Amino acid sequence: MSHVLIHDPTLRDGHHAVRHQLEAAQLRSYAAAADAAGIPVVEVGHGNGLGASSLQVGRARLSDDEMLSVVREALTHSRMGVFMLPGWGRAQDLDKAIAHGVDVVRIGTHCTEADLAERHLGHLSERGVEAHGVLLMSHMAGPDELAEQCARLVEFGARGVGILDSSGHFLPADVTARVAAIRAAVDVPVMFHGHNNLGMAVANSVAAVEAGAEIIDACARGFGAGAGNTQLEVVVPVLERLGHTTGIDLYRLLDATDFAGRELMKAPPSIDSVGVVSGLSGVFSGFKTRVLEISGREGIDPRDVFFELGRRQAVAGQEDLIVDVVAALRSAARDQERHA
Repeated sequence: MSHVLIHDPTLRDGHHAVRHQLEAAQLRSYAAAADAAGIPVVEVGHGNGLGASSLQVGRARLSDDEMLSVVREALTHSRMGVFMLPGWGRAQDLDKAIAHGVDVVRIGTHCTEADLAERHLGHLSERGVEAHGVLLMSHMAGPDELAEQCARLVEFGARGVGILDSSGHFLPADVTARVAAIRAAVDVPVMFHGHNNLGMAVANSVAAVEAGAEIIDACARGFGAGAGNTQLEVVVPVLERLGHTTGIDLYRLLDATDFAGRELMKAPPSIDSVGVVSGLSGVFSGFKTRVLEISGREGIDPRDVFFELGRRQAVAGQEDLIVDVVAALRSAARDQERHA
């Protein structure tokens, strides 16, 4: 069996669930607890990554500098990670993260647009920082396409590559096929990041490891967008029971996730009807809050909104499309009423 590196984005992806409003004390305390548990990488930042705090996707309570400074001070053993999407973040944002002592930087792109990461991966390589390239909305591409895109990320300087099941759409067989194809195409560690819309995040993470993934993302209590992410306190003991080592102290892990459940979130993410539809339609879980807000105001069924967004292949960063979809559905409903 293998050693699996656990990457914990609780303090980044979890931000989606609380409108990016975590306070410094919350960041500091969870980071310290994760560090004590021996979690290898603790990721921090706005839900959409470096430079993303904005009116479009939400203003964070703290600046990137504040978040990085607080978490860096709290970590004595764990490495600090950050995430950036080209277009939201810039080279200047990467330089700020480097100045704060970041250890691992992930550059994310849409699953068929790895070329957008070239400049940033090169920038990080020149500065000697461990950089990974990750592909979002990976259900929108098949195994061969994802493998080709990951191979390009390696050419650009990525020292790790992988896929995000951004909408929680995958079943284990989907993950197995994609991770196996990527594993065969690259000679760097492969990662998998799951969302739990269909209740498959842990099973999908196990499938990824069995197909050759060496890095698994997981959040305390599944803290993350929509229906949440792979549950950290579940996937670690499951992997250990299967014979894969993680190096994480179980009791201290449970202490850290208990703290997160009490102090970071009002309630753990749950798989509600909208979450299921988000997964089925293949729409990013982070759209949930905005879809409910806008559809509720206009009297439109949010499930219809998600399926239409899926038909239009909406991706993260296109939250403005929600307004257009709701308007179109409302207009269609009025037309039906007039002809009834």
